[in-house]
Amino acid sequence: MLLEHLSRPREIAEKGRRADLVTDADRASEALVLQRLRAEFPQASILAEESGAHRGTSDERWIVDPLDGTTNFAHGYPLYCISIAYERAGELIAGVVYAPSLGECFAAERGAGARRNGIAIGVSPIARTGDALTCTGFHPADFERNALYFRNVSARAQAVRRDGSAALDLAFLACGRFDAFWEFDLSPWDVAAGTLLVREAGGRVTRADGGDAALDARSILASNGRIHEEMLALLTKAAP
Repeated sequence: MLLEHLSRPREIAEKGRRADLVTDADRASEALVLQRLRAEFPQASILAEESGAHRGTSDERWIVDPLDGTTNFAHGYPLYCISIAYERAGELIAGVVYAPSLGECFAAERGAGARRNGIAIGVSPIARTGDALTCTGFHPADFERNALYFRNVSARAQAVRRDGSAALDLAFLACGRFDAFWEFDLSPWDVAAGTLLVREAGGRVTRADGGDAALDARSILASNGRIHEEMLALLTKAAP
């Protein structure tokens, strides 16, 4: 569906604040995902980016981002994805991040590892931030706040990228393309599937201040584990 929408004139609007975009493709993708989830799991709760919380009667919950990287999608830039996570009794059980333009599907199951297009993946062996390709993300209006963190990590890391899709950034970390990723002001649908992917690929996930990770923590630091403490020190040093 998203690939079909790419070839059409796009209906693009702002929601909330400048440069926070939503398109007709976001809504169409979410409608399709929710339709299928309700048919297969009628008692489950659903938390979706565009339509919010849908209460169910079981201890199951699906967490859906129908199009992560909307600005990229709106410009035809291929780094966007769909992120879906499955939670039971508050515990992440499964997650998938699918990037249609790249033809890549990342999937993880608790205790069973992570895969890309069916092939097992793992985090990178990089042991020093100085050798690391790192990644972050932030809204353009929040540049001043994030510049301090960006500067500190840029001064130490081999490079810092800002690709515009937190879910896909986490998937790329899980398969060893990135060595660390941090971001603030995220929502559960941004990180749910990616968090499980990173953990099942052998990585580590905390809050940006080193506290325990949680879907509603509003910040994240994920890494291959080997450079996590060094990254935490760099972020802590930059904190206002």
